[in-house]
This record gives sequence, structure tokens and C-alpha cells, in this order.
Amino acid sequence: QANAYIASSPAATRTLASGRNSPSPSPPEMGSSSAPAGERAHAVCLPAAAQGHIIPMLDVAKMLHARGFHVTFVNTEYNHARLVRARGAAAVAGVPGFRFATIPDGLPPSDGDVTQDVTSLCKSLTETCLGPFRRLLAELSDPATGHPPVTCVVADIIMDFSMEAAGELGLPYVQLWTSSAVSYVGVRHYRLLFERGLAPIRDVKQLTNEYLDTPVEDVPGLRNMRFRDFPTFIRSPASDDYMLHFALGIAERAVGASAMIVNTFGDLEGEAVAAMEALGLPKVYTIGPLHLLAPSSGINMSLWKQEEECLPWLDGKEVGSVVYVNFGSITVMTNEQLVEFAWGLAKSGKHFLWIIRPDLVKGDTAVLPPEFSVETAERGLVASWCPQQQVLNHPAVGAFLTHSGWNSTMESMCGGVPIISWPFFADQQTNCRYQCNEWGVGMEIDTDVRRDAVANLIMELMEGENGKVMKKKAQEWREKAVKATKPGGSSHDNFDALIRDVLAPSRHG
Repeated sequence: QANAYIASSPAATRTLASGRNSPSPSPPEMGSSSAPAGERAHAVCLPAAAQGHIIPMLDVAKMLHARGFHVTFVNTEYNHARLVRARGAAAVAGVPGFRFATIPDGLPPSDGDVTQDVTSLCKSLTETCLGPFRRLLAELSDPATGHPPVTCVVADIIMDFSMEAAGELGLPYVQLWTSSAVSYVGVRHYRLLFERGLAPIRDVKQLTNEYLDTPVEDVPGLRNMRFRDFPTFIRSPASDDYMLHFALGIAERAVGASAMIVNTFGDLEGEAVAAMEALGLPKVYTIGPLHLLAPSSGINMSLWKQEEECLPWLDGKEVGSVVYVNFGSITVMTNEQLVEFAWGLAKSGKHFLWIIRPDLVKGDTAVLPPEFSVETAERGLVASWCPQQQVLNHPAVGAFLTHSGWNSTMESMCGGVPIISWPFFADQQTNCRYQCNEWGVGMEIDTDVRRDAVANLIMELMEGENGKVMKKKAQEWREKAVKATKPGGSSHDNFDALIRDVLAPSRHG
């Protein structure tokens, strides 16, 4: 059995701004780093083992640390090793009152810098991690460590095996849903689609555009939905499909948590949040956009080495002149699709910053045509990873071609940047529907991507009348997001209430 590893030595690390619109962190409201260990609240934060889940959980952890909590942040051994390779040992050394620990993910050893297969990972975490996590909680509460005993657990909903371990110790247990409130409601209403005979489908051939466009009306908490807009696990033709039942299972079991937190804000998703609570969830606290509420910190959890030259390159460009292209940490495509995107960018005539991960092309290395590289050399920059929050806050960025992952959705809104959406899987189709149809900040590109369509959408977004409307709408959402995270704003107040009522009631007030 692999033992949990605890990294506790403090280290001075470089401070990275979390975006130029970030409010200053609130002063600690309870405890302090100088308080006796036994009097401090100790939160164990357990993210799911993927980049897009680590980022929001790290923001929550930094927010708790700023309020006087002792924090233990638990990565898988695989991702811990990736962090060390990408950022050096200092990245996981911790700071006073904030340390890192690991548990094994149960998968065979691998030293690749790629996101693991989602289905295999979810299955392994569920089947193998309860024991190691239970032992870690016991180890962290041992008085011999000199650290305060664990007083609460904040876990990604995907890691809900941890609910049992927290329950055994009688600890407050808060789940983080890292996506949109509308996507949670979409998963919970899978049973409604079963009842209406829309799912499970009989064969993938059934998924024609006509079938995908079937209207699904009168879904509590959702608006103007089609079958294609529900999180994509519902599209499996196998009635026993693992991810279909995994997604539905974690969503339904969340009723057993002490509370749920969501990286969103009331003005954006209040209707869906009310629908979540109506489905039997405990209190749902909207505390987003998290990256605006979290304090700046030297702690950074990028699993890829960031290429910092992206920002100086943007400095030399005119306001709103650059298309930023990034499909996130999990999306994969064929090389043919990559080439269509490339020539679409070329045909648009616009400057572009394009992030191409080493594993972006399915089962192969991404290869851009030499002619494309020659033609766009003066106006394009291709990089393997970048500090996205700073990029989307840069005045030169005028459009974002994205997979519509939730972190990217929040960050684009906070940057006031309209989007072209090419959703890949899971919640991204739901996010895309709301971006384009309800929130007014984007346009969708067809799954069967074609260069002319890419070029036309870029030009429409950056030069056309629709683009001007969307830019204005994105700026309005940005202002509402910033307001929600300032003192007196809904997200700021909700975080106070979360600490007061759930995470540390006996230590507050």
C-alpha cells in the first residue's frame, strides 16, 4: 500500500497576479498563522485529478488560507510528479499553514505529461482511493505532526469516495462542483430524458443532427434546451455505460454533503442554483468567479510549463486585435481538424495566439502545415501552454476560440472577451448553449470544422455588428462578476456565510 506523502516545508515562491481585475484579498476573519495549532481550523482540500479541476480547488484553498485556515491540498502522486517536472520542487513545497499531500490514483505508473484517460481515472479513483484518503486524514490529525487536527473536508464532487471518510470522523463535508450550475441540473435531469424515451439511445447512428436538435422542453431550471445541449454522457448507446452512471451517481449522492459550492455568481446562474436546491441538495453557495475572489499567491498548479513570452508578445499588439485559441487540458482533435482551424486562422487575416498542447491531436503529434507557418509567421504565435487568466485580461485580446470548459467560460467573461465555441464533451455543450443563447457572449462552430466557417466567425466576432453586441454583453457580465466578488457582493458574502455556517461554525463569531 502506498503511503500518503506530506510536503510541509515552507518556500518562497514567485507571486503571479491572478488577473488585473482581482479585488484585494479580504483580511483573515478567523484564526491566524500565529494562533495555537489546536485552535485553528484545518481544511483538507481534495481536487479531482485533472488540470481544470485543480485550478478552482486551489483558488478555494487559497481563500481559506487567507481567512486563517490551515490547509492541506491533496494531489494524486501522478499529478504531484507532473507539477514538480513543470514548475520545480518549490511548486509543491508549500508556505506556512499551506502544505501539499498525495494519495495514489490506483492506475499503473506513467511518467507522461498528459491527462489520463477520463473513464479509467474515474473508475480507479472510486475503487481504490478511499483507503489511502482515510489513512491520510488519520495521519494529518496525529498530534505528533504539530499541525492542527483536520476540522473539515472540501472535495471535488468527482472524489465523492471521500464523503465516507469525512463522515466516519464527523467532519463537515463540502463538495465543489467545478462546472456551471446549468450543467449540474442537466446531469440530474438525465432521468427525465430516460422517462421521455430520448435516452438511452439504441445506436450511435441515431445521433443525427435532427435527433440531436430534438427540443427538450419544461426542464426545471433550464431554458431552450435540445438533446445535444445536455452533458454528453447521455449520448452513450450502452445502458450500462460507466461514465453515464458515474456522472448521474455523483450528482445524486451530493445530497449527502454538508453544502455545495459552485464557481459561479448569482446574476449569471441564480435560476439554475435554485433548481439545484429544489433537487434536494443542501445549501448551494455560489462563490465565483473564484479567480477574482482568491488572493494572489506564489502557489501555482499548472501541470504544463507555461511559456511566459505570450504576454510580452501581446504587449506589442493593438487593442482587441488578437484571437486567442485554446481548447483546454483534455480536448483532443484529429490532425485534419487541426489543419482546418489553422487555415481558418490564416484566412481571417487576424493576429492570433494559439495554444497547442503536446497531446492535443488524438494519438499523434500535432503537425501544422509548413505553408501555414510561413504565411502566418508575422502575425501568429504558437505556444504549448500559457497563463490564461492574464492572457484573457490583456487588452490586445479581442476574441477567444474555446472548447467552453467552465474555467475558460468564467475567465473569458471576466476579461470581457466574446467567444467562438467548439465544445468537445461533458459539460461543454451545456455551457456553449448558454453562452450563445442565454448570456449573449458567443457563437458556436460546427463539430465538423471547416476553414471558411472558422474565418467567417472570427471576422464576424471581431468586425461585425453581432460581434459588437457580444463584446458589449461580455463587458456587462465582467462588471457583474467583479461586483459579486467585492465586499458586499453576493459571492463575497456567500463565502463568509460558508465559513460561518458550515466550515468553522464553532470558531467564528
